[in-house]
Amino acid sequence: MNDKITNQVLHSIRNRRSIRKFKSVPVEPQMLDTIIEAACWAPSWTNIQCWRFVVVTQPGLKEQIVLSMGNNRGSEGARQAPVMIVLCAEIGRSGWYKGTPVTDSNRWHVFDAALCMQNLALAAYSLGLATVIIGYFDTNRVAELIQLPEGFEVIAMTPLGYPDEVPDPPPRNNLESIRYYNSFGETGTW
Repeated sequence: MNDKITNQVLHSIRNRRSIRKFKSVPVEPQMLDTIIEAACWAPSWTNIQCWRFVVVTQPGLKEQIVLSMGNNRGSEGARQAPVMIVLCAEIGRSGWYKGTPVTDSNRWHVFDAALCMQNLALAAYSLGLATVIIGYFDTNRVAELIQLPEGFEVIAMTPLGYPDEVPDPPPRNNLESIRYYNSFGETGTW
């Protein structure tokens, strides 16, 4: 195992933060493409890759999207960031086989999109950029604003830009309080 790569990945996982203050510095198109490509390397149900990205840079449209967030505490940062990425997913493919759901949940596309968004956030951090994953907004309004076709759903959004803050890390649960062996609540050993 390459310790340098392992350490870089773990560093990104441990040090990425949700940023709500951004500089007005533009994001280079090549960096944006690199970040979205990294996002697309996320695993997905039978490699369906149901995700789609709408990159919003037009100020008026971005402001309308920010207004869909209501009193979300990430609103001001979303206004400041030069880019807003709207993550969408195709419905009825992840978790399905030949047009029929094969799991007890027909929402597997949300899971696939979440994996993709995590890759996006980690890739952005590794390149010196920042994100905050936003789920509190009017999904129907955003779908309308980006002209989302039928068969797709808006899953999440993130502003993307250079950070203008570095918050302290939030506390994490200790492993003993969240890790069980063989059955829920069993704190023995394996």
